[in-house]
Amino acid sequence: MPSNHQSIFSPRYFALSIGIILSVMAVGFEGLSVTTIAPSIAGDLNGLSLFGWIFSTYLLAQIIGTLVVGRIIDKRGPAAPFTYALLLFIAGLVAAATAGDMYIMIGSRALQGLGAGAMMTCVYTAISLSYPDELRAKILGAFGTAYVLPSMLGPYVAGLIADQWSWRFVFWGILPVLVVSAVLSLPAFRKLKVQQSGGASGSSSTWMALLLTMGTGLFLVGLSMLPGMKGFVFALIGLAGMIVPLRQLLPKGTLTLRRGMPAILATRGLFFAAYASTQNFLVLALIEVKGITPSQAGLIVASAALSWCIISYLQGRWDAADQGRGRHMRIILGVFLLAVGIAIVFWIPVVSVAVAVMGQIIAGVGIGLAHPVSGVVAFSQAGEGGAGQTSANLQFADSFTPGVVIGIGGSILVVCQAAGMSLQSGLIVAMGFHLLLIVISMIASTRISPQSISKTEPKKEGVNIIVH
Repeated sequence: MPSNHQSIFSPRYFALSIGIILSVMAVGFEGLSVTTIAPSIAGDLNGLSLFGWIFSTYLLAQIIGTLVVGRIIDKRGPAAPFTYALLLFIAGLVAAATAGDMYIMIGSRALQGLGAGAMMTCVYTAISLSYPDELRAKILGAFGTAYVLPSMLGPYVAGLIADQWSWRFVFWGILPVLVVSAVLSLPAFRKLKVQQSGGASGSSSTWMALLLTMGTGLFLVGLSMLPGMKGFVFALIGLAGMIVPLRQLLPKGTLTLRRGMPAILATRGLFFAAYASTQNFLVLALIEVKGITPSQAGLIVASAALSWCIISYLQGRWDAADQGRGRHMRIILGVFLLAVGIAIVFWIPVVSVAVAVMGQIIAGVGIGLAHPVSGVVAFSQAGEGGAGQTSANLQFADSFTPGVVIGIGGSILVVCQAAGMSLQSGLIVAMGFHLLLIVISMIASTRISPQSISKTEPKKEGVNIIVH
């Protein structure tokens, strides 16, 4: 193979790689920044009673953006969906920056969620179609780094901007990054064409996505009302409403850890949810139980981001060295290390700064292995359901599952405290729930068939990529 194929920054891939990285950084920075500035937003707009919907609306809209665009991509290619997704995200940023009340802010978050979900699905599709198998581990490593780096700087920078000027400038500041991303990546997106695949019709999948969104919304509302009886009823109805669309929208057997693609997606969704939720509740434990300042807690969590970035880069080299033969073991090892990292911080009474940093570094190494490699493995089987469908499934695993698990973790805290338990005890129960998820993820990871994830034959140029 020509040497210029060996780097994601070679002339052929440079513009697309930089565009993808900037897109991912913009979405990651915006999401983490809102976490920091949300209290200021709610206070300024007199909407503290609607505080939680700043996040829930984004998640629910992201479900629709992610799942619907996957089918559109498999029929029409990713260029037009990516363009519309960018415009939606930009419209959401402008609406947020100029919001005069909380309802407009919530509406702007819906636009951002639609745009972000669709954008990331298009990005995954571009990776599947543009890069040969031997470069996917490298671009997904860069993808992971681009998403993680904002977690190290985003909250601090956003807080600084909000303190010195206004939280509105956080939204304005992301716009130039998206414009540069569009200029670099759109020409490359226009050259991509997918092979049309069968599967559910666009209309059917749209209705299923809407049904899943409504069910998830009702489930989250129910969780927020626990431990009241009405909360249990709403949560159960919402959960029942989620099952049917999940079975229809995800590959058959995902909920039962069936071998192959279903096991890949189940593994990824569970370990990513356990990791993301652990991060949230560890910060809460460090601040509220251990008395550590928010800035110190942020630095501790950033240690996981640092090890994630380093391992994401190294796994691309390891993949090239063994020609993909070690992918299955890297996923299993990554999930195992995640379990170790979460187990280290599980027992809150003994968690000190040193213990927390050690657990975070190990967890960062684990997810730095498992996250990009699971993406490479999924793309190696993309032909089963189409590049757009596989991309949507990956983005769904990265967004939907963590959002739901964090909601469940919050309800665990509320129920435990209503039962007379201390915050520390409630956090231990929540961390135990994360450990249970990671154990299930480990079981699912052993059901990924090794023979299906070694390097496949290189695709012939022109099969999926058409240069106009």
